Amino acid sequence: METQALRTALGRFVTGVTIVTCLDGRGQPVGLTVNSFQALSLEPPLVLWSLRKKSSTLEAFTHARHFAVNVLAEEQLELSHRFASRVEHKFTDGAWLPGLHGVPVLAGCAAVFECESTSQHPGGDHIIIIGRVRSTSTSAKAPLLYHAGQYRALGDVL
Repeated sequence: METQALRTALGRFVTGVTIVTCLDGRGQPVGLTVNSFQALSLEPPLVLWSLRKKSSTLEAFTHARHFAVNVLAEEQLELSHRFASRVEHKFTDGAWLPGLHGVPVLAGCAAVFECESTSQHPGGDHIIIIGRVRSTSTSAKAPLLYHAGQYRALGDVL
């Protein structure tokens, strides 16, 4: 299996766009853009996401006891770019508030999942992080989507 062929095929699956956040060992906010987020279980309430083993944020997230998944709204496209980059001081843009256990939560999202990290599992070149959902919030805002290497807006209801 060629990596690019697999990447192209996976890109045909539409995903939402999130910014996952935590606090590092010094209590500093850490975050990155993630589209590997998904539901795992309703009973108990579990979600999962995956993080590349070569990520500069790996240590912070593998040691964090709590994290938040901020599901971006369409108008938060620029924040997605910012948190996907290597720019310093990522949290200077956006309306960030302290959530449960001080983890940064972004105001104006389509949804937020505040989680307690429950387990981590190796998955090839990624680590799969599972969290128990402790709190959620939602809005009527349309989510930002990602498909075939491009950001997209939600279309008509069928």
